[in-house]
Amino acid sequence: MPMFLDSEASRLTGSHDDGALDEGGIGAWYDSRQEQDDRLDLAVVDLATGNVIGEAVLNEWDPGNESCSFRICLVPGSYGSGLGTEATRLLVGYGFERLGLHRISLEVYAFNPRARRAYEKVGFVAEGVLRDALLWEGERVDATVMSILAPEWFQHGGRSEKPGHASA
Repeated sequence: MPMFLDSEASRLTGSHDDGALDEGGIGAWYDSRQEQDDRLDLAVVDLATGNVIGEAVLNEWDPGNESCSFRICLVPGSYGSGLGTEATRLLVGYGFERLGLHRISLEVYAFNPRARRAYEKVGFVAEGVLRDALLWEGERVDATVMSILAPEWFQHGGRSEKPGHASA
């Protein structure tokens, strides 16, 4: 997928590109996803064009705690379209409504305020900061840990009224 070959997408997700994966390697990696039992990797498709514009993932599934992590990556040019927010809303809803999760968490880097705002729209709440969590091109970058809980989701359905806070 083009987002994995793009330097800006790599920066926003904190993915250090070691040059090891070309398009064939990425295809093989995706083929191996169905063998994984602790994650769900889905394509994000722009329904207006039919183009794959990214991926959304529930990973690090912890059945004992009914929790997992979330991540999303979009191709450049699709930022600001609202499609990432909607894809986040759909997959988080699936996690709570179909998989029975209690908690979904993520980390977002300080240099990606657009993503943080999208997560807040869905109802993710900032829990704390991992200081200097990423070394990117010689600069240390903080990451904010965010989460959403099932009771919050079922209260607002992924349409949080107050960004960054669970609805009261």
